Amino acid sequence: MTLLLLLLPFIAAFFIMIIPREDKYPPKYIALFFTIISFCLSIFVAITYDFQNGAYPGYQHISWLEGVFPFSLSLSVGMDGLSMSLVLLTNLLTITSVLISFYIKDKQRLYFFWLMLLQGSIIGVFVSLNLIQFFIFWELELLPMFMLISFWGSGNREYSAMKFILYTLLASALILIGIIIIGYEAKSFDMIVINNLEYFEPTTLIIFAFWALLIGFLIKLPIFPFHTWLPDAHTDAPTAVSVMLAGVLLKMGGYGILRIIVPNMGNLLNDYGFILGLLGAFSIIYGAILTLKQTDLKRVIAFSSISHMGFVLIGIASNSQLGIIGASLQLITHGLISGLLFVGVGLVYERTHTREIANMAGLTHNFPRIGVLMFFAGLASLGLPGLVGFVAEITIFIGSYEALPIPTILAISGVLLSAGYILWTMQRIFFGKRKNEYESTDISEWWEFSAVVILIAPIVIFGVFPKPMIEIMEYSFSFLVRIG
Repeated sequence: MTLLLLLLPFIAAFFIMIIPREDKYPPKYIALFFTIISFCLSIFVAITYDFQNGAYPGYQHISWLEGVFPFSLSLSVGMDGLSMSLVLLTNLLTITSVLISFYIKDKQRLYFFWLMLLQGSIIGVFVSLNLIQFFIFWELELLPMFMLISFWGSGNREYSAMKFILYTLLASALILIGIIIIGYEAKSFDMIVINNLEYFEPTTLIIFAFWALLIGFLIKLPIFPFHTWLPDAHTDAPTAVSVMLAGVLLKMGGYGILRIIVPNMGNLLNDYGFILGLLGAFSIIYGAILTLKQTDLKRVIAFSSISHMGFVLIGIASNSQLGIIGASLQLITHGLISGLLFVGVGLVYERTHTREIANMAGLTHNFPRIGVLMFFAGLASLGLPGLVGFVAEITIFIGSYEALPIPTILAISGVLLSAGYILWTMQRIFFGKRKNEYESTDISEWWEFSAVVILIAPIVIFGVFPKPMIEIMEYSFSFLVRIG
């Protein structure tokens, strides 16, 4: 079942490229069909999985180059609660991305081909149970992202795409070094085998691997000072790519730390936890302050993402069970909320053809539904109780305070800053005296409604009833992670 989930996006890309006539079989409907099938299949796997038994649903192992190296290489796929949640998030956001791409007219076939490849490579990262396979899928997402930004982006898109590639290649080089060292020390690249070993002894080589992996993943997350690629990529990417970038690509960095570093190098997290906690707190405050200075609406959300990913690092740095669970929840909740925010920005841009905040005063008079949508997403982003963002942040604060009191207190001050920049931004855009009149209609197309509703629903449902989501993470980490 997991293998089918992995293959479906690649099958969709294949069908999109071989269709004889785009007018008779529009690529957007083929992409939508396959993404809905993928999401329904992942829902089925989640419903039928007993999270308490600690097994991998759909676990499949295929020998690959057996005996060629001193250690075995194999194709292994499977999911626990963390990876299953991220696969669900990926499939949900891909549906949203396909829907808000219905306005794409230029080279539709190629656009949706690359979008499906992007979905498949991200799922590959989350379901891989082999370090080499993990790295291959990690690298595979570079090409579709580069193509989507370069050919369908706006502004200085070639520069932004190249900057994204260079930063990601640097991260990949560091991650590969760390993976090779782990494989050499464990005599295996199988994550299950490695996780069953004791923590690696903190030799010079292992400490080097720890920092190589950590910096590589922090570039992707991203955390200050490795963040400068993100605002440019968001600003010049098409709306759907921004949704995928903020919603799931950034989560690959956090997932890599949780999947590889936490189970095998948790002793080093204890040693360097305070430094990492301060780095996370600084990213929260730094990102929030820079957000206040932005004039482009997309850059506001981009810098707010840097701020919110700081919470993930603090939760992980605490190396406590509740802190780790909170960090995992933050990956999911930020994916939903940032995805909704970028959908809102895309809807505004399609009607006003601007993202400059100074030109947007009074938009509620023209587009009341979009105004309500953006205000709701903003409240979720600042952590309003009853919405899903609150659940993750409060879990991180409670879980991290004992181990990291100073970084946690600093992070709480960052929440106040986030409330400030979100409310101030919403006030400048949607309220006050309107500056321009627009003939475009408010949200009216079925695909616009659908893209909005499928993200609002989980933000409300899991904000009011967070227990299932918390329990899934708790079972996952009781099986995979040796906290302490």
